[in-house]
Amino acid sequence: MRATQIQKKNVLQQKDFLALADIPGERILRLLELAKNIKTKHAMGEEYKPLTGKTLGMIFEKSSTRTRISFEVGMLQLGGHALFLNSNDLQLGRGETVSDTAKVMSQYVDGIMIRTFEHDKVKELASAALIPVINGLTDTAHPCQALADLLTIQEVKGQLKGLKLAYLGDGNNMAHSLMMACAKTGIHFSIACPKEFAPDQKIVELAQKEAAIHGCTIEVHIAPEAAILDADIVYSDVWTSMGQEEENGLRLQVFKEYQINADIIKHAKKDYTFMHCLPAHRGEEVTAEIIDGPQSVVFHQAGNRLHAQKAVLVDLMS
Repeated sequence: MRATQIQKKNVLQQKDFLALADIPGERILRLLELAKNIKTKHAMGEEYKPLTGKTLGMIFEKSSTRTRISFEVGMLQLGGHALFLNSNDLQLGRGETVSDTAKVMSQYVDGIMIRTFEHDKVKELASAALIPVINGLTDTAHPCQALADLLTIQEVKGQLKGLKLAYLGDGNNMAHSLMMACAKTGIHFSIACPKEFAPDQKIVELAQKEAAIHGCTIEVHIAPEAAILDADIVYSDVWTSMGQEEENGLRLQVFKEYQINADIIKHAKKDYTFMHCLPAHRGEEVTAEIIDGPQSVVFHQAGNRLHAQKAVLVDLMS
């Protein structure tokens, strides 16, 4: 098969892309292969427009730089069109039910991407919609980012299985999706966070079951030194996510020992790779010398959102 040949669609074998917990590990790997093929085709200047005439409706109840741009550009490059909709553009923001919104949008567009707060809202939308629904982010999961992260790790490290990824900070949606992504692809995952900000225990237990199947481990620590020891990849996220602004002062105090800096990074492998899903707050969760240093791949990582999401769009909508 030529490097730029696109694999047959229906990798996911399901209508929606809501959480990596819903997708078997082998299908995640096949989706990554599709993403690499689409990325190579684009880099070579080959036209590939399987979504010509298709429209993606994008619901934003949480604003974003990377999500909006990458989905709009991705649809354009694939021959389709993306329609930006915020809460003020929809009756959803004025009391129309999620179910009714899903049914109405199913009459107009070919797919829905939603970036919102409650994960149950995304599940309800997908349940009522007749078209594919993609989770652009919820308070529980961020599967598009985690898929792009796997693609980046493959490209930078040349493998997935057997590596160790250490995550320091809040046990949030990013931690949940990374944990599941690692568990299903054979990457050892270790998180360090304050006890009161630990990841959801049900998600941890599910990830540990998956990890046992795929020959890796999922560990939750309080001490950052324990989590980062011998890590191949070191990952950070903001300490205060959108909607948590009132907690910012408290979080800055609670998480200060979890900053990724020159001292803590000594516990990782010498050839560690630093990753961050962005936006970043230099001087808080990570110092400038780390995020702007030679072992940081944060902008490579951000760029791969485009290619990973194009694979999801092609798989679900073509």
